[in-house]
Amino acid sequence: MSRILIIEDETSIAELERDYLELSDFEVELEEDGVRGLNRALNEDFDLMILDLMLPGMDGFEICKKFRETKNTPIIIISAKKEDIDKIRGLGLGADDYMIKPFSPSEMVARVKAHLARYERLIGSGSPGNEVIEIRGLKIDKTARRVWVNGEEKNFTTKEFDLLSFLAQNPNHVYTKEELFSRIWDMESIGDIATVTVHIKKIREKIEFNTAKPQYIETIWGMGYRFKM
Repeated sequence: MSRILIIEDETSIAELERDYLELSDFEVELEEDGVRGLNRALNEDFDLMILDLMLPGMDGFEICKKFRETKNTPIIIISAKKEDIDKIRGLGLGADDYMIKPFSPSEMVARVKAHLARYERLIGSGSPGNEVIEIRGLKIDKTARRVWVNGEEKNFTTKEFDLLSFLAQNPNHVYTKEELFSRIWDMESIGDIATVTVHIKKIREKIEFNTAKPQYIETIWGMGYRFKM
């Protein structure tokens, strides 16, 4: 049974989330304080975290940042903050998804299941040998989920790695943001195009010598993105 940690200081919302998840056979733990929530997330074994942004003790942005320094477990932010800048910041700090309150509990459960299924596929691969992609100084080890640029290893979040490896495996093909969101996040992109944009920006910062003139992932204006061979 998958364990989920909810860090949310609004009791009614936390209990609503818990009830719907428990109906889907998840084991759920609640924490209303940011500091205590982070401590539990780092020291206990959870399969996914649902995170509010406005919390006592430590806000959700800081929790996300500190958590991503050591763990790749999926994070879904559910917040009343509706501004694009908050969403972009949360995704940029390593969150896998962002939902705005009020939200559909059924959609929340669907997203939880989608993220868990993808994460389990990623960590459960038992294929012998390592599948490696090497292109002009960029080395992507799909099996070990590691990336090097000119011999220097770079740290990637789960979704950053998924997006980079997908594009590298399908070079010279132009993908729209909608297509990339659907393929990498396992769901239709309904108002979530910023998710792809943020992750592309983060990837470029890690692999490109000059982000203004990318040699790997180029923007095809009015269409989407293409990995250049």
